[in-house]
Amino acid sequence: MTLSLLSILLGAGLAVPQVYALTHPARFNAAARRLPRHLPTGIALMLVGTACFLWIVHQEPIADFSAYKPVMLAAFAAVGVLTCVFVQDFLAVRGLAILLLLLGKVMVDTGRPHLSASPWVLVIQAWAYILILAGIGFTITPWKFRDCLDWATATEARTRRLSALRLGFAGTLVILGLTVFRGM
Repeated sequence: MTLSLLSILLGAGLAVPQVYALTHPARFNAAARRLPRHLPTGIALMLVGTACFLWIVHQEPIADFSAYKPVMLAAFAAVGVLTCVFVQDFLAVRGLAILLLLLGKVMVDTGRPHLSASPWVLVIQAWAYILILAGIGFTITPWKFRDCLDWATATEARTRRLSALRLGFAGTLVILGLTVFRGM
């Protein structure tokens, strides 16, 4: 994946919920507050995270463990599926944390070769490390994600302000992808 495409996809993906939050803040707030303990969303996020992790491990050339790779993949798949059965508390947060970690890896891997081409690549790299730290933090303490959501959605005005900031950042990512990162 090119850095340009990644930046555009990240910006567009970040923009969609912000537009909804700006136009329907009450409904957005209600949905956001339900998210941490919403089991169907948790199962979906955990299974998508597990599938992405398995794909990444399958692609990695780990010569020292090549004989054990099929066993490792089966064990990782079992952990992902069994987590959906036995660790249902804050499952959506845990699944989201896995996706944040994996997205951070993709962002760092995509941006690293272009660090010397433009200082704007640091925007993607810095955001990747923020996502990685958030993924680690929310894996360890998933209830803090709920607390952050409660704070961010305490009032419709706060939801609108924060969504406008995130929408501005999303727009910046799209602009970077269309201009500075074009050809990278």
